[in-house]
Amino acid sequence: MHRAKLAWLGTTTVPGPVRKVKSMTSLPSKFSRLAWSNLAAQSAEQIGLAAAPIVAVIALHADAGDTGWLQTAQTLPFLVTTIPAGLLVDRLIRSRLMAGAEALRLVSLLCMLVLALSGALTLPLLAALGFVGACGTVVYSVAAPALVPDLVKSEALPTANSRIELARTSALAAGPAVGGALVGWIGAAPAFALAAGLSAVAVILLAGLREPPRANSKRKTPLREIREGAAFVFSNKLLRPIFITQVIFVTAAFTIQAVYVPYAIHRLGLTAPFVGLTLATYGLGMVFGALIAPRVMQMLRVGVVIAIGPIAGVVAALIMLLTIYIPSPALASLSFGVMGAGPILWVVSTTTLRQTLTPPELLGRVSAINITSYGARPLGAAIGAVVGGLCGAEVALVAAAVGFFLQAAVILLSPAARLASPPQPAQRITRSDGETHHRVAA
Repeated sequence: MHRAKLAWLGTTTVPGPVRKVKSMTSLPSKFSRLAWSNLAAQSAEQIGLAAAPIVAVIALHADAGDTGWLQTAQTLPFLVTTIPAGLLVDRLIRSRLMAGAEALRLVSLLCMLVLALSGALTLPLLAALGFVGACGTVVYSVAAPALVPDLVKSEALPTANSRIELARTSALAAGPAVGGALVGWIGAAPAFALAAGLSAVAVILLAGLREPPRANSKRKTPLREIREGAAFVFSNKLLRPIFITQVIFVTAAFTIQAVYVPYAIHRLGLTAPFVGLTLATYGLGMVFGALIAPRVMQMLRVGVVIAIGPIAGVVAALIMLLTIYIPSPALASLSFGVMGAGPILWVVSTTTLRQTLTPPELLGRVSAINITSYGARPLGAAIGAVVGGLCGAEVALVAAAVGFFLQAAVILLSPAARLASPPQPAQRITRSDGETHHRVAA
């Protein structure tokens, strides 16, 4: 239990008869390579994601339906490739797998660049290459949380996870603006070129990363390994409500995003640039949350930190509902800021808990199951489109608020919200029939 508690606090304690001295645990240089590669890879992804639909509309004359299919192609890998990625992460050397995945994204970006320069880029090619690049994103997203515990000491996990999230949120905040500006000012090719350059930097950093060897576990059939990972998550009284909460949160958040732009223009009276500024506060909130996460996790008990994100979602939804009666851009910005900051504390805290709780041989598959919750994005967007189209954006915002209340109720009624300190890692138990189970200590 002491080791698990240190993993949560992210501090080292020097005992003495009178006082305790706490100091932040330093992170090794090999983790720094991972963090910088994460910043480069996430920036490449965000620039590419921002540039693709703009290019589709401006250069390829795509309509709303076309851009919808493009968005589907770019998010589909989160549904169809996440579980296979988890199997690979648990079987292969993670740093090499991540380098290969990032190289796949680099190839897709280079193809976009060549096609844009030659004038041969078409909407189907853009969608297909977006799908390929997103497959690399999925593998990277699954592997990174599984690799972090191999690179840093257990007491440094909260700080390390905060650094990873800070890189991701910084890219999320700046990448779309950079990609949109490049396409708007000087064309598609420079945007794809910059994204490809950043992706190449990530590949180089990952290629030089050396992770410690892992113990070889007995290989099973892929189906049995998938079942083992799913059983660990969905039979666990802590991880199961965390997964359910995350699915509902993502659905509600994307319901708001699906209707916000027309709502902001017609109800709040914003022009396109100011709509972008209000949306940017979401990324700024995420950066702020990542910066304060280590300190918050030192000050508060485990369950409280886990509950902050879902509660922040409820607060953000209520603030957004308030704009129906008070059409204020400032309130909309505040809503997105809260929606970004609180859930980042959720990501850092639940990732640390998952890493502490999960046996090393299962980290890839458990991480993959967590990433599948992102598959709720198209569901939330569809709810926003249907409800907003039939009943208006205001009703869609109410539906999203109901979702936020539901996800908060799920986590607040679960044992995860009552945790005073992190649990001990699960114990591996192999039955006589060869099936493996993992038991969590009470």
